[in-house]
Amino acid sequence: MSFLVPSRGTKIPLSIIVLVICGFMFFVLLYTERISLMSSSTSSSNVLKLKSCPRKDISSKPKESVQKENGREEKVGEERTENMDVVDDRFEFDPEECNVAAGKWVYNSSAEPLYTDESCPYIDRQFSCMKNGRPETDYLRWEWQPDDCTIPRFSAKLAMNKLRGKRLLFVGDSLQRSQWESFVCLVESIIPEGEKSMKLGQKYFVFKAKEYNASIEFYWAPYIVESNTDLPVILDLKKRIVKVDSVEDRSKYWEGADILVFNTYVWWMSGIRMKSLWGSFGNGERGAEALDTAVAYRLGLRTWANWVDSTVDSNKTKVFFTTMSPTHSRSADWGKPNGPKCFNETEPVKDKSFWGTGSSKELMKVVSSVVKHMATHVTVINITQLSEYRIDAHTSVYTETGGKMLTAEERADPMRYADCIHWCLPGLPDTWNRILLAHL
Repeated sequence: MSFLVPSRGTKIPLSIIVLVICGFMFFVLLYTERISLMSSSTSSSNVLKLKSCPRKDISSKPKESVQKENGREEKVGEERTENMDVVDDRFEFDPEECNVAAGKWVYNSSAEPLYTDESCPYIDRQFSCMKNGRPETDYLRWEWQPDDCTIPRFSAKLAMNKLRGKRLLFVGDSLQRSQWESFVCLVESIIPEGEKSMKLGQKYFVFKAKEYNASIEFYWAPYIVESNTDLPVILDLKKRIVKVDSVEDRSKYWEGADILVFNTYVWWMSGIRMKSLWGSFGNGERGAEALDTAVAYRLGLRTWANWVDSTVDSNKTKVFFTTMSPTHSRSADWGKPNGPKCFNETEPVKDKSFWGTGSSKELMKVVSSVVKHMATHVTVINITQLSEYRIDAHTSVYTETGGKMLTAEERADPMRYADCIHWCLPGLPDTWNRILLAHL
């Protein structure tokens, strides 16, 4: 670098010296940064791997393989699934990003329910399809997969830890009761025998887990608001009267709950105008006015909404409203005009646009409108569309009616006796609870 050495008596300008030094320093800095990047490449790739997207499960069900260790068979696939449950729980389920209503049912031949109607003693005989003789079990192996996210698998331990010291209360009709029974059955197996109890009343049912100081409860209120047919049930639809302006006789059971899950729909769909009452039942039918179903439904939900807004402390209590559970009594809806309703159906409907005549979009809009104008935040869980596809999951003829099992003659007449309203347990309501737990 002889050009830097000055001739005798010659001065190098200061600007040239500064320029040369800056250039040299820049070269050193560049070289050092390159070495640093090369040495940290391994750790950088590890960091990137840790930032996996929580919204899409790249392997909803790992391949099951069997390893033998000390003569004992071990299902590796099941072990990996449990680990995936733990990973799923690291991420917060974001209902703003996850539209659970849009998706498809995926058949998983290795899927097994977390309980059976033999292992769980709390299932009503009405929902016990396997115990009642249903010959096939494929309906248990369909898993709901939303289009743009993954719902974490149900974890009993996670559920009970979230319910520690809390009251979870389901309010509604027999469909809501089946969701309550599903939730109890999903968690009860991890609770020691002496640490759990069940109290059954006429309208109010309480399952307690002492170890967790938690309760999972159900209150029978088919219209949510009061009626003359809660109990005993009036079979003549024309004689039913709904008191659309009051929840006073039942709301005392709801107060103090930490999580409230409401639902009402099927009982409103009588096919006739609803006899609606303001004030006392003392005057009987004379004080009632026949209203269009949607009008009566809106009035009843407004009464419920007023109670929530005036009573519930949203800082302490979470409130949910599950949308309507579809009915499938018209097989022409899914292309079988001569079919015996939902009887003998073994697969979900594949058409994503399917919407049967057993669901009312008008009443769905009423729910949306009422909740939208509430002061208290209410989470609406849309179970309707995903349930629409499940024509195969109903109790059908594997049920009871009036407290008695269907006879062989009655089972042979599904057009008359098949129940295409209620669902088998285990079954579809387990998916509803999987979504509910994700929201918790």
